[in-house]
Amino acid sequence: MKLTLLVALFTLNLNLSLNAQEYPFQVEVSGKGEPILLFPGFACTGAVWNDVIKDLSKNYECHVFTFAGFGDVPAIESPWLAEIKDGVSKYIITKKLKEPTAIGHSLGGTLALWMASEKEYFSNIIIIDALASTGALMMPNFKSEFITYDNPYNAQLLKMDAEEFYAMAQQMAQGMTLNTEKREQIVDWMVQADRKTYINGYTDLLKLDLRETIATVKTPVTILAATQPYGEKTVKQTYQEQYKNLEDYTIKIAGKSAHFIMFDQPEWLSKEIKLAL
Repeated sequence: MKLTLLVALFTLNLNLSLNAQEYPFQVEVSGKGEPILLFPGFACTGAVWNDVIKDLSKNYECHVFTFAGFGDVPAIESPWLAEIKDGVSKYIITKKLKEPTAIGHSLGGTLALWMASEKEYFSNIIIIDALASTGALMMPNFKSEFITYDNPYNAQLLKMDAEEFYAMAQQMAQGMTLNTEKREQIVDWMVQADRKTYINGYTDLLKLDLRETIATVKTPVTILAATQPYGEKTVKQTYQEQYKNLEDYTIKIAGKSAHFIMFDQPEWLSKEIKLAL
């Protein structure tokens, strides 16, 4: 009897473990209605959407993602971003989600565009301060093939001790939000991230260049962009250049906001998401 019970418990735990590892992310679902997939930015957990889904979940079924290696979700092997993309595709098919809306912040927005450039997964895409090519913004004469995992900067990040990495995260968070109360949360997410995922995953993002391939995207896209630190004129020029090959898109600018618009202009963001929906 005891042996039978132990076998049953072992089988149950094994099944739970397999289910937990079925996708390279965790998803929390709330609300009822048409499905919306909410993808967080790099290193963030799904908690970045907490205030947003308070409203959205009243009328929509919200699927909030936390990607592998972030929060308490186990890390996966490289290529990280490609595995995430394939996992989301599998999730949509397995859960039989019909024409969901995708809302993505930063990396999450770029992910939605990448998926839409390969197949019409979504009925609507809302991207929040996300680019078709992050690498092109950061590097002159950018070419994807020049970005490698094995480089001095990545090696330096890998060697940092906890104190050094925390100091770097604090410095980076200063420019990510104007809301000083939220900066420590961003730092905590960065520090909590699996170090190799942080390094290789960001390299994946830098390598990804969708400026040409987004010409195949047929889904309407709403782009909600922040003004800081470059100013509205420069931001508009950057987005228009990056998205010139996108067929159907609208750009709206959030004044007095840095990268985390959900922290700096939550009411404006909520209003614009509702309008886009």
